[in-house]
Amino acid sequence: MSNSKSKSTHAELDHILNFVDSSKGLRAKMNDTGRVQLRQDLDGKLFTFSSQDINEVLHRADSEGKAFLQVNFKNGAKILLTETLIGFKPIETLGLDMSRIPKVVTTPDLVSVFEAIEESLGADNGNDTETEILKKVYLAIISGGEKVGFDLAAERKWLNRLLASKFKASA
Repeated sequence: MSNSKSKSTHAELDHILNFVDSSKGLRAKMNDTGRVQLRQDLDGKLFTFSSQDINEVLHRADSEGKAFLQVNFKNGAKILLTETLIGFKPIETLGLDMSRIPKVVTTPDLVSVFEAIEESLGADNGNDTETEILKKVYLAIISGGEKVGFDLAAERKWLNRLLASKFKASA
């Protein structure tokens, strides 16, 4: 039984590696212990997982007919592999209307939201409600990314530094 499970895990991993090899913006490396590292060219972010953690790989197509993979892991995490990016679900956040943000986000979305926070903090009218919502969106994306396995410690620090500099400037 375990041998057939091992073969299916190997087949699932082959699907992932073949998809990544044919993609325009993803790179894959695998070490001897079965750890796989996927890298996004766009921002250099790494997603690492063990081949043993894969539950299933589903071949899908988006509304425009572009192929992508949905990778489900044994711990319940899911990622989407597209031509250029790795997508994941943002974490539900108290006080944030989740229907107003995409169901699937990517690490480059953090830059866009961060820039919106900077803009909101720098605005003369200082709309605190907008800034708070943007901070929640940012943290929902970070938490979702970390939950599936991205290391986003640097992006957490961006927000902390930005908020600290804002409060120093207004004091």
